[in-house]
This record gives sequence, structure tokens and C-alpha cells, in this order.
Amino acid sequence: MKIADLKIGQKADLDEVTIIDVGEVRTFVRFGRPLRVATATLEDETGKVKMSLWNEDIDKVSAGSKINLTNGFCKEFQGEKQVTTGKLGKIEIIGEGTESESEATGAVEEPKEEVEEEVEEEVEEE
Repeated sequence: MKIADLKIGQKADLDEVTIIDVGEVRTFVRFGRPLRVATATLEDETGKVKMSLWNEDIDKVSAGSKINLTNGFCKEFQGEKQVTTGKLGKIEIIGEGTESESEATGAVEEPKEEVEEEVEEEVEEE
């Protein structure tokens, strides 16, 4: 799927998109657990879209990374389309960018927790 094909409220499977920017990481505590969120900008030949990155996903990517997003979700935030991995989504690094620590060490990604979905909604309301 290409960025131009994204529809709000539907599944988002993006192939070969480039991360052109990763915004400031915001850290906060929810249910006694520290969480991190950042907004990245993705681009392909059809357009650009913002993406919420949570916790370990922030460390996987950098500007210039090429990724595939599988089982993501497209929603509207502040009048713009935005994608997120949600609970079931996965980011696959397929190309250039700065190698993250988890890739360099071969760290295994832990399953996402439901709290990320709840917190994402609260962060967007602010």
C-alpha cells in the first residue's frame, strides 16, 4: 500500500516508505510505568504521513530508514491522517538509516502492551 491509498479508520500496511524525520521524544509515566512517544514523518512517491512511534520502536529507526509497516492503523489527528503500529502492528527495517542499538545487539522485541493504545489516546487529546 502507498501513502496516498491510506484511509482513516482502516488498516495500514505500508511498503518501502522512508522516514524523513523523527520528532522530539516525549516521556511520561502511566500506571507507574515510564512511556515514550515520538512523531515521525514517512514519505513515499505518493506523499507524506505522520506516524506515532512508541517505546522500543523509537530506537529502531532514524531519519533515512526505509521501513515496511505491517498491521498498522490509520487515524485522524488534528485534521491530518496519521498511522500507528497499535497493538498488533510491526515495523520492519528494510534499508538505510542509522543502525539502532537493538539491531546492533540483536535484541528481541517484546510484545506490545495494551497500555500503549490507551496512553496514545490521552496524549493526542492534550
